Amino acid sequence: MTPIITLTTDFGEKDHFIGAVKGAIYNELSDVRIVDISHGISPFNVIEAAYIIKNAYNSFPKGSIHIIGIDSELTPENKHIALLLDEHYFICADNGVMSLITSELVAEKQVVINIHDRMESDFTDTDIFVQVAAHVARGGTLEVIGKPIKEIRQLTGFKPVVNTEGDQIIGSVIYIDNYGNVVTNITKRIFEEVGKGRAYEISARNYKFRAIYDRYSDAINFDIERHRREEDGKKLAIFNSGDFIELAIYKSNPLTVGGASSLFGLRFRDSVTINFL
Repeated sequence: MTPIITLTTDFGEKDHFIGAVKGAIYNELSDVRIVDISHGISPFNVIEAAYIIKNAYNSFPKGSIHIIGIDSELTPENKHIALLLDEHYFICADNGVMSLITSELVAEKQVVINIHDRMESDFTDTDIFVQVAAHVARGGTLEVIGKPIKEIRQLTGFKPVVNTEGDQIIGSVIYIDNYGNVVTNITKRIFEEVGKGRAYEISARNYKFRAIYDRYSDAINFDIERHRREEDGKKLAIFNSGDFIELAIYKSNPLTVGGASSLFGLRFRDSVTINFL
């Protein structure tokens, strides 16, 4: 099977970096398939990258190799790691970017990469991450390019907080998508475990939500004639495709009518609270 290597970076589309990484991969593996997951991550935003890679990786075949080029400069406090997890390979910096996945799954193998002294490197993702990806794609094991480690870095403050009475979840905004929809760190699992079927109210700044839908269109009453529906600009909360609570505007467009982020005044790390009644 032709190996698949995915790329998730904060490089953007303007500069030469993405092309350089792909060229380096093709120099090592002429028959590889390269897939871009995203190059639009906000610069150095590890939480945003963690959300995107968690929701994308398992759409790929088992054995896929995922290079994550976010905040990846090698420093004494920012080692390079490689993991075999859920039958996928991940190559990244030990900066917490794997936190969302490792909070639910245990890695079969995880190593700190130790091949840096074997090569000169000015561009981490091209020289080191690509070499590791090529090694794995050829059937190599992680133990050859790294030393096994027991723990990797977890992002602090990533998980929502449940109060001691068990009737409140305090979460925060971890991602704002292309439509301006606001994704929180409150998962459906945590919501159901704490809520136990109770009524609830979601608060975000001055906005309240008392229902969570499974799809955007579930918030619209299609039995009402179109011109009488509450449709354009309707605010809603849903469990999105990754099972995170998301606050949205139905059919929003940040460039015209605005999105949930701008209309609700919500930004990255802002608080979102659920009170159970």
